[in-house]
Order: sequence, then C-alpha cells, then structure tokens
Amino acid sequence: MAKSLLLNPADNVAILTEMALGGTDPLALGTPLANIVPAGHKVSRTDMKTGDAIRKFGQIIGYATQDIPAGTHVHSHNCEFGAHERDYKVGADLEHARATIPKLEDRTFMGYQRPDGRVGTRNMIALCATVNCSATVIQRAADTLMRSGVLDDYPNIDGIAAFSHGTGCGMPDNGPGWDNLQRVLWGYATHPNVGAAMFVGLGCETMQIDRMREMFGSDGSDGSERFHGLTIQASGGTSATVDNIVQQVHELLPQVNKAKRQPCPASALTVALQCGGSDGFSGISANPSLGATANQIVGLGGTVILSETPEIYGAEQLLLQRAVSDEVAQKLLDKISWWEHYTSINNASMDNNPSPGNKAGGLTTILEKSLGAAAKAGSTPLMDVVAYAERVTSKGFVFMDSPGYDPVSVTGQIASGAQIVMFTTGRGSAFGSKPAPTLKLATNDTLFQAMPDDMDINCGDVISHDVAIADKADEIVNMILETASGKPSKSEILGLGDHEFCPWQIGVVM
Repeated sequence: MAKSLLLNPADNVAILTEMALGGTDPLALGTPLANIVPAGHKVSRTDMKTGDAIRKFGQIIGYATQDIPAGTHVHSHNCEFGAHERDYKVGADLEHARATIPKLEDRTFMGYQRPDGRVGTRNMIALCATVNCSATVIQRAADTLMRSGVLDDYPNIDGIAAFSHGTGCGMPDNGPGWDNLQRVLWGYATHPNVGAAMFVGLGCETMQIDRMREMFGSDGSDGSERFHGLTIQASGGTSATVDNIVQQVHELLPQVNKAKRQPCPASALTVALQCGGSDGFSGISANPSLGATANQIVGLGGTVILSETPEIYGAEQLLLQRAVSDEVAQKLLDKISWWEHYTSINNASMDNNPSPGNKAGGLTTILEKSLGAAAKAGSTPLMDVVAYAERVTSKGFVFMDSPGYDPVSVTGQIASGAQIVMFTTGRGSAFGSKPAPTLKLATNDTLFQAMPDDMDINCGDVISHDVAIADKADEIVNMILETASGKPSKSEILGLGDHEFCPWQIGVVM
C-alpha cells in the first residue's frame, strides 16, 4: 500500500509519498482508486460536496467542482481556484515571529571585504551591456579572456561574466520598465561579488551610462569606484570595442586580484530564497527546510529575500501577520493589488500559475503552490518590502516584488544584494546564476538521483528517512557558509549563469 502524509489535522486531503496503482486503496477508506495516482498528489480523507473547501497545510487551497468521495484523487479535474481569505490581521503574529528568531553563536565564512562595508562571496569581473546592441561584444570579449587562460595568473579572481539582455532601447526613458533595468544594471555593477565592472553601450541608446551615474551617485560609498564604461560608437566599431574591453580588463586584473578572502561574519550574508519546477513535495520537504535555514540566517544577523509575488498570492496573510509595521504591510498589499490589475489588463489570471509541470507534480491551484512557497521564508518578522532590484538595507526577512519566472526573479534578488541563491525544485532545474552562486535543493530522492550534476542538497530524506527539518537546516547552513567561502556550487561547475541574467521588462516596445 502506498504511503501517505497528513500535514495538518484540519486537512481533508492526504499526500501520497509514493505512486498508488489504480484499484488500490492507499488511505484504507473503502474507495479504490480509479487510476494511477503519482507521488506528491492528493487523496481525499473525507466525503466532500460540490463547492466544499479543500484544505491542505490547514489552509484552503481550492474548492470541489463536483462531489468527491473519501479516498478519491483530488486534482485539477475536481478542484479549482477560488476567492481566498482577505481578513488580514496585520501584525497579529509579530511577537511570536520575534520569538522564533534563534539565538545562535556567531559564525564566519571566508569572504571579500569591500570598501563600502559589504562582503563578497565571489570576486568577479562583470561586463554589463546597457543595451542589446552591445550584447555580442561583451560576450565575445568575455569568451576571449576566459579562453586565453589569463586568470591562471590571478588566483583571487573567480571569473569574468558577461551580462547581456534584450532591451535598453526602444523603450520609454521613465516608468517601471526603465526603473527596473536601471536598478538591475547598477545593482550588478556595484554588487559585493564584483571586484570590477564595465558597462558597455552602443552610445545612442535610451539606457545611458552617465544618467545611471547621476541617478545612483558615484562617490564610491556604494561600490561604484569599481565601475568603468565605454561605447561601441566611441570605440570604433565591433572589433575595436572587443579589443578595447579585453585591454581594459587586462589593466584591471592586478588591482582586482589584490582582494583576498578573510574571515567575515555570517551577519554580512544576504541569501535569496527561490523555487522553480515545484511539486507536491516542495511545501513538505525542501521549502520548510529552507524556511528553517532562513530563520538561522536571520538568527546569525543576516538577511533573507523572498520574492515571486504571484507565488505568494493566497498566502500573503501569512506574511502580513508578521509585518513589523502597518507601513510594511501596506507595501505588500500595494504589490498584490498591482499584480491583480496587471494580470487583468493583460487578459491573464493569477491562477495561470501553477505551470503544467507543477500540476504534473501534484500542485493544483495557486493557493496550494503559494502556501508551500511561502514556507521558504521561515517564521521571523517581515522587516521590509522593496521594489524589484531595489537595494536591500534591512536585516532579517525582506520581501522583494518580482514575477514568478525564476531567471527574472533571481536577477532582481542579486541586484538587490544577495550573494548566495537558494533554489528548491521538485521537478528538476538546470538553473545557475552569476555573480552570486546558486545552490539547488531537491524535494525528493528520485530527483536527487536523476540529476546528480545539478542538485546540491537532497531534502527528499525529510520524507523518506524522517530526517528532522532542524537537522536538514543545519546541513543547508553549513553548505551556504562553505559556498560563501569559495566552494563551487554544482551550477558553477557546469558553467551556468551568463544566460540566466533576465531583467524584468514592463511596458511597450517602441
């Protein structure tokens, strides 16, 4: 008989931890299954009538679209999205949230101390295109430099990365899309994991280098002393620009190499919390384990960033109840309202998510997915809500507005200052990022065994071997500190990260 999990006594569904064959009765309720039900999917524990609420995690995840007898497969054929609870109790759990911050002894990692006070986990040279017109030259220059083997003589430099994108012109020179790209480019150029950065433009584009300097300042207090720039038009064309970039990087190498790893407090860490390719186990194994990890990072004095606004939809009350102020709560509510309007005017629905792969893995509605996704944030107070790619200055748990599309969301988190990205997945992911490395957490044993070159940590043993969430969090924190000290992640070994740079584009293309 297939094994199952009951996540909360109030739930009227149980989760299968292994596949159940048609004709079997996995919950021993007297109703044999009509067909095979995959692992991670839900089976009803009680009889339900059409319109009844379906509960998982002790929360409503959808409503029955037909009568559902006990022992029946519950999924998109008989469960649908519906209105969720909007009786927000802002700050109601704040004192409890404060009490969940663990008191931990100080820990350190070997990082790069920057003049602006921040600490890097990598020491990279970033080539940033201001516009799609300069994408090829920075990629060609980075490839030339890496193939030359020049970094062999500079052991303190962790790599040269080219960050190209598909916009930068043919867009308004103000508004949300323009603001997003400005913040992303400046956030990468001045990132603590970047020892030196070079902006490369065509010269006549909307996204002007000098305007960025005026907006964000260049007094050196934000890392902009490591910033350089040039344009193709002023350099004499494509080939000349590639040569110019290569020459300037050669001149920068000795200075960038002077940085050396030294003991730095874990309180200097900002960790991005991310998920993609989720399944029915995400909210049971990897996401709660990452949530316990987030609590530890906060307890060490660091910062964690949760994002993907459409993927906390329906679970926002769990964050609002631990907001430190009405002002912080209102910021999140404003983001939710913006997304409801944005999806509406684009003829979309907030329940377009989960994706087909998520549904195949057992997730049925956005409410179900959001409740599992929110678990990544742990239980500590919500200290602030920031715009996409906005610099995070608060310590503790922070929410950053972003789409649910992983590359776009992570790009914003890195621009906001995250030096490490933690990425949970149940269906599988080949994601990686630069200049901040990504660590991927598998939600189940099968995935960890199927994609050994991509998965860094297995959280499947939380289910298969009853590993305690607290013990798994200890394992994850140790790996974060090892990675922050220079140990390469699986995605770094594979060379991922250049093409996963995807700034969030909003607005018309003109």
